[in-house]
Amino acid sequence: MQEYERLKELVAAAEDDVIKAQGGNKAAGTRVRKSMQEIKQAAQEVRIRILETRSEG
Repeated sequence: MQEYERLKELVAAAEDDVIKAQGGNKAAGTRVRKSMQEIKQAAQEVRIRILETRSEG
């Protein structure tokens, strides 16, 4: 499922900034918050896709 693959890519891409943010890097924290918003939207797309698949069956 393409939507799920995108979600996994977004989470993987955020990993470095999460580590930096834990170390106190404020700019990385800002990037993490932005990434989390994108991840939230991608997760919603996965949910919608699953519901569509379920209603088709």
